[in-house]
Amino acid sequence: MRKRYALVGVGSRGYTMFARPLVQEYGDVAELVALCDLNSRRMALANERLAEAEGIPAIPAYTDLGAMLAAARPDTVIVCTVDATHHHHILGALAAGCDVISEKPMTTTAANVRAILEAERQSGRTVRVSFNARYGASAEMFYRLLRQGTVGALIAVDFAEYLDTAHGADYFRRWHRRKDNSGGLLIHKASHHFDQLNWWIGSEPETVYAQGARRYYGPASFHPDERGPHAERCLTCAYAGACPFYLDLRADPDLKALYLDAEAEDGYYRDRCVYADDIDIEDTMLVTIRYANDVLVNYALYAFLPYEGQRIAFNGHQGRMEMDLLDRYHGLDEGGRLVVRPLAAPSVVRMNPLFGRPFDVSVEERHGGHGGADERIRQHLFRDDLPDPLGQRADSRAGALAVLVGVAANRSIATGLPVSIADLE
Repeated sequence: MRKRYALVGVGSRGYTMFARPLVQEYGDVAELVALCDLNSRRMALANERLAEAEGIPAIPAYTDLGAMLAAARPDTVIVCTVDATHHHHILGALAAGCDVISEKPMTTTAANVRAILEAERQSGRTVRVSFNARYGASAEMFYRLLRQGTVGALIAVDFAEYLDTAHGADYFRRWHRRKDNSGGLLIHKASHHFDQLNWWIGSEPETVYAQGARRYYGPASFHPDERGPHAERCLTCAYAGACPFYLDLRADPDLKALYLDAEAEDGYYRDRCVYADDIDIEDTMLVTIRYANDVLVNYALYAFLPYEGQRIAFNGHQGRMEMDLLDRYHGLDEGGRLVVRPLAAPSVVRMNPLFGRPFDVSVEERHGGHGGADERIRQHLFRDDLPDPLGQRADSRAGALAVLVGVAANRSIATGLPVSIADLE
């Protein structure tokens, strides 16, 4: 019997990650029975695209969660809304007797974490979190090598996340730019990485100390010109020709259809100015984490660099293993326009024995969404009978711990003090 799924949040991620694949690839085990979004235009667009590609009749669309749950009676609700609203939809779905799949982060506050875990316990249903970062080829390789003891007993981990001026700037254009929407990048973005660290290390984080600042974007940043104030959005800005961050929604058919053409419904601007006064999230973050097994982590996130990728290393009693995952350079062309230039992505983990010669371990090359990770996690999300030898399926506790590291980091930045995760309220 096929499971009945409802999708809440039909933006770009909701459609490409869940709606389209459910219809195209999982029809034997899944049925998409409802769409739910505050913006009816986006749901209509999703139905138009599904009908054009698959020839299926329109999926019922709702702007109210309660009405959708009562009418569609799904088995599982998939949550892909603004981060700060995840808990509302998760709690509503659990109360209606549904299981839940939530995009990361599971929620944005410690209080909402507790509410979700308690509601899950009382309902007897399950909450899973879509941590696709566990499914990358390098992530899986790290997990295997650590379990094989290749660096001996683990002592410390270095993890640096680099966002280029295409990817990074986008968080400062969209709803993510406000902490009351996203929790900041230490929750919205870094929850991926904190979950990876928890999974790799095989222990739970206990203490967090962090520092962070907004040094590049926002009102205190380096403006491309000083001729006057910038407009609220790119579309109406007089400095479009001079600004390297200008985004023309009219030039991208997908962005135009999903956002520009849907603005009248909810007033959401996808192209807000990255220099705006109301931005309150950090673009430069440094975090230290101590785990229950005494492993230490140094984590860094920069959202304005000329290249995109990660540098990750594991230090143990028998050596160090490391990998550079830099995959593109983002700079200006001769005309001053931002362009993406691919870098030759490394395909090896470099092993450095403490008393021996370094050597390389090859990493499988994969293609697809997020390096093939999206396709692989969907297999685990929608095909329950598949084995899980690496323990990649992420439950509510995994979702909770990833969020709580970010919550603790934000509190540490605000207070200047280390924060115990056990003390979060």
